[in-house]
Amino acid sequence: MANSSNGNYAIKADKLSVYYGEFRAVREVDLGIEPRRITAIIGPSGCGKSTVLRALKSLCELIPSVHTEGKVVFGGRNIYELDVDPVEVRRRIGMVFQKPNPFPKSIYENVAWGARINGFKGDMDELVESTLKSAALWDEVHDKLDQSGTSLSGGQQQRLCIARAIAVKPDIILMDEPCSALDPIATLRIEELMHDLAKDYTIIIVTHNMQQAARVSDFTAFFSLSEDGKRAGTLMEYGETKHMFTRPEKKITEDYITGRFG
Repeated sequence: MANSSNGNYAIKADKLSVYYGEFRAVREVDLGIEPRRITAIIGPSGCGKSTVLRALKSLCELIPSVHTEGKVVFGGRNIYELDVDPVEVRRRIGMVFQKPNPFPKSIYENVAWGARINGFKGDMDELVESTLKSAALWDEVHDKLDQSGTSLSGGQQQRLCIARAIAVKPDIILMDEPCSALDPIATLRIEELMHDLAKDYTIIIVTHNMQQAARVSDFTAFFSLSEDGKRAGTLMEYGETKHMFTRPEKKITEDYITGRFG
């Protein structure tokens, strides 16, 4: 499906496969992510959505039994080349997980920690304030920065985790079901925040929520299990969200979006 791309991708998977031991969990994914746009990854449970997200950040290699094939091109380089520093890749590609996981530190230190270990030499107070403002959290916490991040509500904790991710100035933010543990009001705040952040960052979100994907994303990638009996996660269709949700090219995409399976 045409996606109005000019080919200047923020990150691109090229024949990306991910194996858990001998089992191929994700098969030959070709996916170019548009810069400063929100891309949703959707599909039924077990189709490799979160695995793809982790592969884009070079996290799969942290698990001894997992290995990848193919390429992930970011900044003009395949991040899996031996001379590419995975720590630098992980700094430039932030990640927010399904369950809010603030450090057991103060709100201030949750934001400052990553910048500090990455050698930030500027005004830390200014960085913490500007980052919390970017994460739409400053007004709620500015008078209690010394309190533990774990004392916040679930939605506030997730915004703190987003602040922690953007404090080190990444290029891309990955979000793995960031609202699944939140109530509708907190979810709305995160979705509004995503739209604001997309002005400066490329965002990729895994979500099971079709309404959320339709609301927040510019592009949608639909994954499902291959139909050859090998049950590998496969990219079935990718394109602009408005087209995917109204005129999908494949029946399997339409069936999933309309709730006929998954």
